[in-house]
Formats: sequence, C-alpha cells, structure tokens
Amino acid sequence: MAIFNSTEFSDHEEVVFCRDPDTGLFAIIAIHDRTLGPAAGGCRMWPYASEEDAIRDALRL
Repeated sequence: MAIFNSTEFSDHEEVVFCRDPDTGLFAIIAIHDRTLGPAAGGCRMWPYASEEDAIRDALRL
C-alpha cells in the first residue's frame, strides 16, 4: 500500500509506526492537523487481517 497515494491519506501532518517485538505491539499513530492546538483522538485495539487494513483504519480515525 502506498500510504501517500491512499484515498484515506489527506495530507496528514505525521504518521508514525511503532513496533515492540517483545510484546507483539504494532502501533500506528496518525495525526491529521494540529492547526488549532494539540491533537485529540482515539485509540483502537483490533486484530486486523493485514497491516494495510490497520493503516487504512488509523488514517480514517
């Protein structure tokens, strides 16, 4: 998946990928816009079928 060409990617300010092999954690942090101050958002823990599905969901949050 080319993130920057994805229809869900709408000029996000920052997209960060984190991985911790010891715990099995794979996290995606997507910040869309901080123009009005600190970013606010949500957290979703879900067993996605693929990393592409996880990226798409993070970009949509």
